[in-house]
Amino acid sequence: MLRQYELVDRVLDYDPNADEALLNRAYVFSMQKHGTQKRASGDPYFSHPIEVAGILTDLHLDDETIATAILHDTVEDTVATPEEIEQLFGPSVARLVDGVTKLSKIEAQSDNERAAENLRKFLLAMSDDIRVLLVKLADRLHNMRTLHHIKSEEKRRRIARETIDIYAPLAERVGMYEFMREMQELAFEQLEPDAYQSITRRLAQLKEGGGDKIAKIGSGLKLLLARHGIDAEISGREKHPYSIWRKMAERHISFEQLSDIMAFRAIVPEDEDCYRALGEVHRRWPFVPGRFKDYISTPKRNGYRSLHTSVIHAENTRVEIQIRSRAMHAEAEFGLAAHWAYKEGKVRPVPGADADHSWIRDLVEILDTAATPEELLEHTRMAMYADRIFAFTPKGELIQLPKGATPIDFAYAVHTELGDQAVGAKVNGRVVPLSTVIDNGDQVAILHSKAQEPQTAWLDVAITGKALAGIRRHLRHKERDEQQQLGRKLLDDIVARLPAPLAADATEHALRRLKLADEPALLAAVARRTLSDAAVMEALMPGSAGADVAEAAPQTQAISIKGLTPGVAFDLAQCCHPVPGDRIVGLRRPDAGIEVHAIDCGVLAELAERSAEETDWVDLAWGEGADGAVARLSVMVKNEPGALGIVSTIIGRHKANIVELRLDTRDTRFHTNQIDVEVHDRAQLLRVMSALRAADAVHSVERV
Repeated sequence: MLRQYELVDRVLDYDPNADEALLNRAYVFSMQKHGTQKRASGDPYFSHPIEVAGILTDLHLDDETIATAILHDTVEDTVATPEEIEQLFGPSVARLVDGVTKLSKIEAQSDNERAAENLRKFLLAMSDDIRVLLVKLADRLHNMRTLHHIKSEEKRRRIARETIDIYAPLAERVGMYEFMREMQELAFEQLEPDAYQSITRRLAQLKEGGGDKIAKIGSGLKLLLARHGIDAEISGREKHPYSIWRKMAERHISFEQLSDIMAFRAIVPEDEDCYRALGEVHRRWPFVPGRFKDYISTPKRNGYRSLHTSVIHAENTRVEIQIRSRAMHAEAEFGLAAHWAYKEGKVRPVPGADADHSWIRDLVEILDTAATPEELLEHTRMAMYADRIFAFTPKGELIQLPKGATPIDFAYAVHTELGDQAVGAKVNGRVVPLSTVIDNGDQVAILHSKAQEPQTAWLDVAITGKALAGIRRHLRHKERDEQQQLGRKLLDDIVARLPAPLAADATEHALRRLKLADEPALLAAVARRTLSDAAVMEALMPGSAGADVAEAAPQTQAISIKGLTPGVAFDLAQCCHPVPGDRIVGLRRPDAGIEVHAIDCGVLAELAERSAEETDWVDLAWGEGADGAVARLSVMVKNEPGALGIVSTIIGRHKANIVELRLDTRDTRFHTNQIDVEVHDRAQLLRVMSALRAADAVHSVERV
């Protein structure tokens, strides 16, 4: 464990202007507060925060961050209070300590809820001051180094899984690759002990059998570059066991089939030397197609810059070579922490809106829109961990997206409002569907309209957390608004059935009786039938339901569903496919939207036999000028060339649109097809059916 003067000297070595008194106060305060507490290893608990602080001194972080590392467990694990921290160390350190503090006291019903709540507070604190993340990563790294001291295998595996799922990718996203690799390897050892031992053993055997192959290849590479006037520092290593295991899993191959288990790094003086070195390497050894990546011209989203290539070395050995300048190497080693290095005694912070770290803003936006813990965790992992591609706006701005992204994802990455209004896209000048997968280097232009709004179908197209969060947020708001509209109509009908007019404060009293927060909550409860009509009547006018008025009073008038969206406030039944003009009724079930059926639907008789507790009916009307709907037709045509073409031509001439077509049955004389047709109303549907029946190629037409 570092002693007090050793820790302070480390900081003063790289920052002579550091607040020495602040560091000394933090050291003494933390040691006193942790007192006789012990870790699982038997070491004094106080050793942990000091080792975390020591890790951060290697990154040359400022005195406030080092003090935060020393104090980061005092509020949670000792009697220290946030007020004490602020009084003794200032508001900045107090805010950082609060951001890093583990949330062990959260009462949650599931692991997902607990993980989501921890992630929520952590990301919000991180967006306010990125140093929270740096301390948290160092804290987790030291905990992983001492994880083997924990006796419970289940607890070790849980911590390792959380590390490999959340903390290692976070370290990668801020360019702290050494942190990421060590976390992955330590977690892999706990999660897959047999695989870890097997790969480690085979790597040792490989080293023994081939002599010091890495040293030979490294010296040859250095000699090659030196002959062409490039002074390069060469380092080589075998790939980490976790990296090898992941490659074996992704490619479905054995260890023996892996050809690129050695990696070399060439560090050259200047940026232009990188490309010169690459040229000499490719002239000397054939490169592996598809394995070259230029992260200098198009840096990773975390700011990482380097050239990556794989070549076929002697004896058909495939090796990976990374080429970077000294400045790039410093950035790659320290990552985001490099931005906090002292320049002339002043710290240079990275603001949350920094272009290289805009993903943090995306995460905060996801926090605001996620409805469930599962959704938050899913979207956050998507935003942080997916492999990236690069696409360009028409003005040449670079947009980074995960592999498999579509124009919907691109639009939301540019701006949430653009995503909401997207109607189409042009990729490399060609109009394409919004479901098109974007390739690396594509130029994407989003076609948009203020009249557009996010569609439910987009959830099957978008893959980024930001896009999915934006779409779901809009759909939730729309569902809430439409449920309240429908709830208002249903509530008005309930009020009309009461035996006497309501008092002015009746609704206020009803909310208290029903234990609801406000009127919108009442409207939503009525729309989703979480409250029966009788219960609402009784709450509005006590005694009205008890006198059997609720059951006896008929519905006053049909309730219009005009302006409401199918699939949001109500669902059109798939058994009868009602369209405007059909007489309709609504089936109401507890905690579900209204299901709309045609009055002559064959399923209604079966549903009517159910108990009143399970089902409730409401008379509905489409309303004037209602939007169209999809009807289903069963069309039997002659088995002859062009018959289906005649059917589609007739439907098109009557301004109807075929949404889906399926072949049901087929024999030597006739084919029966189910055709879903989008029409404005029943009258248009009848015209289409009449025209089809009149065609010689059509044997029969029936509405399903």
